[in-house]
Formats: sequence, C-alpha cells, structure tokens
Amino acid sequence: MKASVINQNSENEKLIRELYRIAEEQDTQGFVGLFAEDGYFWDVSAGTKYYGQDIGKTVDVYATAFPDMHRELYDLYVLENENTVVVELSLNGTHNGPLQLPSGTIPATNKTMQTPCCDVFKIENGKIKSFHCYTAATILLGQLGVF
Repeated sequence: MKASVINQNSENEKLIRELYRIAEEQDTQGFVGLFAEDGYFWDVSAGTKYYGQDIGKTVDVYATAFPDMHRELYDLYVLENENTVVVELSLNGTHNGPLQLPSGTIPATNKTMQTPCCDVFKIENGKIKSFHCYTAATILLGQLGVF
C-alpha cells in the first residue's frame, strides 16, 4: 500500500486507517463503533446518508456483492487544524453476489472492478463525525457491464 501522508502518524490518520482495516475484515459493528453518536456516512453517488446502526449497511452491501473486496489506499491527506482526512483510493473486487443499491439490485456479474474513489472525513473528539464517500459510480457500473 503506497500512501502519501501529511502529518504522518497523527491520531486522525490512525483512526481512518483503522476504519479501512475494519472494513476489510467486514466487521460491521466495529465500523459503526468508530463514528460519533451523531455521525453519518454519505454515499454521495447513491445520494444516501446513513446514521446510527445504518452506517454499517454499506459494509454489508459491499461484502455481499464483493466478498473479496479490497480498498487500495493511494494518498492520505491529514489536515490536523481542520480535523479533516482526505483519502484517494480504489475499490477492488469480484462481483460474486447481488449489489443492492438504493435504486435497485444488480445480480452478480462475476466481473472485477477497480473503481476510483475519494473519501472525506471530519473527525471530532476521536470519532468520525462525517464520512463523505465519492465513488466513481459510472466507472463501477461500466466495469460490471451495466452500461
């Protein structure tokens, strides 16, 4: 995993790296546990915000659709004075299960994806206050043969 980091080894960076590690393990409750009580996850491309236990739905949805899901982190930008972390990454996996989206379900295509993504986190008191996920949905759908 190659990553460029500003302000390496900060607590905010460690928190976000832990979030990705937990997502890789498909630990839904661990994932949700890193969010502030009033925190949220916004799947921008799907137009859906998740709060509370619903934050974990995204981990479950992608684990079902892509059991071998791997997030390759390219660059991390940690802005301590703003409690902000920005991550450029790709979402990688084989579409071996149904992909349940707010607009409908895509049956397994057995195709692989390597989809660009940018995540923006705001952190408050050691917890994630907001997670805005900008997945390149048109690329993802194209790789799955939807287009």
